[in-house]
Amino acid sequence: MKEQLMEKIMEEVMKKVGAGEVAPRVESVEKVEPVEKCEKEVCKMPYCSLTEFVGTAIGETIGFVIANVDTQLLEAMKLEKNYRSIGIVGGRTGAGPQIMAADEAVKATNTEIISVELPRDTKGGAGHGSLIIFGAEDVSDARRAVEVTLKELERTFGDVYANDAGHLEFQYTARASFACNKAFNAPIGKAFGLIVGAPAAIGVLISDTAVKAANVEVLGYGSPGNGGTSYSNEAILMICGDSGAVRQSLIAAKEVGLQALQALGGEAKSTTTPYI
Repeated sequence: MKEQLMEKIMEEVMKKVGAGEVAPRVESVEKVEPVEKCEKEVCKMPYCSLTEFVGTAIGETIGFVIANVDTQLLEAMKLEKNYRSIGIVGGRTGAGPQIMAADEAVKATNTEIISVELPRDTKGGAGHGSLIIFGAEDVSDARRAVEVTLKELERTFGDVYANDAGHLEFQYTARASFACNKAFNAPIGKAFGLIVGAPAAIGVLISDTAVKAANVEVLGYGSPGNGGTSYSNEAILMICGDSGAVRQSLIAAKEVGLQALQALGGEAKSTTTPYI
């Protein structure tokens, strides 16, 4: 009798333990887990406490704004005009994307392009880096120009393709502004295209392809020892003309360039999302 009673008691105890064992705990863990993931992601975000810091973007690009530039620095920079505030954008990988992004920034803000420089930088496949400086009277305009540039880079890096053997770059604007004019002598208000091929042998090939593909005007050409590059192993072609013709030239050059680059070094993917 005692044995039967003990068995019943043990059965009841096991039922109660089994009923409340895991379900609520699993549910609470599932709710907490995403929060932990978010916290980890936030920790990885870049942070800079400098008041001049604006932000960073693709191509290891960084942006600053200086509200009141020292007059001695302005004199040393040999600027044509003195500006109270300047915006600075510098990238280690890429020059075309930053310049095209800055071109959009000038259209959207009350700023001027002070200078555009294309330093040699081996960080991005032995190509160019970039240094772009905006001038403005109001610091808010300079800051806004840098912000727009950094944001636009996600788009302007869209038709940049690379593998271990080299890179290709294609840029297009239906209406060139002061940044393209400063860097490439692009006629303001006219459709403009930029074609870059590295190694330079591919650049020469796709330059020829582009000019034959449509009725465009060649604005300039750069190669390692012929000017237009910082002795980097790439060939660069600048074109302008009717909007449709410029786009047609770029698309034709891209098709040929991708075949050549991928034959040399395997698949070459777009850095973000193609836009041309």
